[in-house]
Amino acid sequence: MKSYKEMSKEELQAEREVLLKRVEEFRAMNLSLNMTRGKPAPDQLDMSNHMYDNLSDTGFKSEDGSDTRNYGVPTGLPEVKRLFADILRTSADHIYIGNGSSLNLMFDSIMRAMVFGEHDSPKPWSQVEGRKWLCPVPGYDRHFKVTETCGFELIPVPLKEDGPDMDIVEELVKDPLVLGMWNVPCYTNPDGYVYSEEVCKRLASMKTAAPDFRLYWDNAYCVHHLYNDEAKQGRLPDILGLCEEAGNPSRVYEFASTSKITFASAGISCIACNEENYKRAVKLIGVQTIGANKVNQLAHIRLIPDIDALKAHMSKHADKIRPKFELTLDILDKELTGTGAATWHKPLGGYFISVFTVPGTAKDVVARCNELGVAFTPAGATYPYGNDPDDSNIRVAPSFPTLEDINKAVEVFSVCVKLSAVEKFLSI
Repeated sequence: MKSYKEMSKEELQAEREVLLKRVEEFRAMNLSLNMTRGKPAPDQLDMSNHMYDNLSDTGFKSEDGSDTRNYGVPTGLPEVKRLFADILRTSADHIYIGNGSSLNLMFDSIMRAMVFGEHDSPKPWSQVEGRKWLCPVPGYDRHFKVTETCGFELIPVPLKEDGPDMDIVEELVKDPLVLGMWNVPCYTNPDGYVYSEEVCKRLASMKTAAPDFRLYWDNAYCVHHLYNDEAKQGRLPDILGLCEEAGNPSRVYEFASTSKITFASAGISCIACNEENYKRAVKLIGVQTIGANKVNQLAHIRLIPDIDALKAHMSKHADKIRPKFELTLDILDKELTGTGAATWHKPLGGYFISVFTVPGTAKDVVARCNELGVAFTPAGATYPYGNDPDDSNIRVAPSFPTLEDINKAVEVFSVCVKLSAVEKFLSI
């Protein structure tokens, strides 16, 4: 078929009438479907239900003899540190273990810098007037909210298939007010891109005007592959190692968690950083807390004792969510390919699909879907301040709904995308 851009007004009017009939059919179904946040589905959570079974029978002691019910081991159990070190391809002495939310660790890390500064800071970040933070877009709304809440001006940076546009990044960091940058380097949220090794090396080695510039490296999806074929999996270099080699060892804080591996509400998380950052962070964290939940750490390591067990566990996750992604992408292909109404990337991992509609239509698409009983993440959520200047990006989250619900929700979505595009072209 012709793309909408190539159609005459008469052809567009005819297409509009066909789409409006489909909309009325959807309206008559009284749908109530949700495609908003990327949550694990109940059957994924069920895979870890036995994690706490028999803890009292098998004993609460870690491999070094520590009683996990008591005080002590404030930076985390050694065996848990090793597992995260294997996940992040670094060494265990770089790892601090926290509770379920890596976002909590990120917020606290920024707040420590706000109040006390980093070990290489001329002054606390709260005293830096006009401070700025780089935000690859589209990106993760909760990241952006952290730095917005802490008074940073958020600077969007275009995200390409191999990572952030480094020519722009390298120019922006010449500004001494730019103190850091968010990154989801493996299966970016929402596009599902993987940073290239070249981009990682440029981030590690670039010259920054701020001596205490930090990369916040949220490696949330580094083991969340949709396909077991290793040739198709996102593979990142060790960013701590790259920064060390480039002479910028303190540049990065890396984060990860088991939130989408075990229980989203009761996982474990970690920070990985170099020795200087580690010592400073642990000293201040030690004032804040005696330590994270070690019983939960022990339960996790007994469920997933090593990297091979983790790979097997994640393969089961992939088997559950891969059909949902493939169905979503199949419907998008069937409904939208050739129309020119939208573009999207086919991710090989992560939890989202990012759809770009005709500029100026994303908010309209989401509103139309909501009117028909299908909820999507608000348009603009993937940009700082919720403001997508092109009004074109919509994040689709297929992990939680059933296949039946996805089938109907993505069909509704596709029709709304087409209708908004047709009406946009008719208005020109």
